[in-house]
Amino acid sequence: MAESPIQSSFIPRDMTAPTGVARLRTSTTGLYDLFLLISIVLFIASIVLAVGVFLYQQFLQAQSASKLGELQRAKDAFEPALIQQLSRLDDRMRSADELLAGHFAPTMFFAVLGQVTLQTVAFTNMQFEAVNANDMSIKLSGVAQSVNSIALQADLFGKTSSIVDPIFSGISRQADGVHFEVIAKINPALVRYQQLITGAQTAAAAAGINMQPTQAPVTTSPFDSQPSTD
Repeated sequence: MAESPIQSSFIPRDMTAPTGVARLRTSTTGLYDLFLLISIVLFIASIVLAVGVFLYQQFLQAQSASKLGELQRAKDAFEPALIQQLSRLDDRMRSADELLAGHFAPTMFFAVLGQVTLQTVAFTNMQFEAVNANDMSIKLSGVAQSVNSIALQADLFGKTSSIVDPIFSGISRQADGVHFEVIAKINPALVRYQQLITGAQTAAAAAGINMQPTQAPVTTSPFDSQPSTD
């Protein structure tokens, strides 16, 4: 008797997949899920960051508007007329400082000349010429006891920084002594009026004198303290 070709199992043999293919599909699906999760996390993080930047920007704008408001209120608190008056006063003080810086006081030179002049030398005539505050020169005529006194005087003039390039000439012996002439430049820093004020303030400070203006004391009338007799 021949065997029947009918199969006793209802599960087709070709429907079963190999084990390696199933594992590959499972691994691919896991990587896809992981990438999808990372993408979602990054997207959410970017949204949160954008919202944070926007809020911070709004906060900065609010702070800036608040500060501008405070400055405007502080500006309005001052009187415009007073601000203009103080501005004009400041301009005048600046102009005064510039004038003082450019103004010169020849009396400073006389003080220095008296300090560097020998007792055996006397100056009988002086010509002072000032082209501007930075170009000043002098011409002196003097009498000395001897030629050596003139040499010592020339050495003293050469050592001081107040007198620049002194030139002695016209040396001649006469009955009352040895006559001579001197021409020289004057150091501009010596005769500036501002230097005179600074020197006076320094000397006063060393002597313990306060040269700053002080407020005048308030005086009261003797009748203010008397009781009324009405």
